[in-house]
Amino acid sequence: MRKTGKKVKFLKGEKFMYLLLALLVVAIPVAKVCTQAILSESNIKVEKLKKDITKQQRYNESLSMKISELASLENIENIANELGLSYNNDNIKTVSE
Repeated sequence: MRKTGKKVKFLKGEKFMYLLLALLVVAIPVAKVCTQAILSESNIKVEKLKKDITKQQRYNESLSMKISELASLENIENIANELGLSYNNDNIKTVSE
């Protein structure tokens, strides 16, 4: 006895379902890889911005300390003495209501 090979016929709906299934099997992993790549790129940018912010904060702190140093009373008095200015309490006027 010999078995004869019958060709399997698919219905139109079955063909569409198999095609859709094959597309999903390929598309889902590709989409996942793409979204992971985008997420990684965004994370790299965020870390770079955090680093830049930290660097700018340190720079701002150093400038604040420099301003405080230059605005100190001793420094102002030294500069005033170098320029020939003197402190005279009689020249100070106060305003009151």
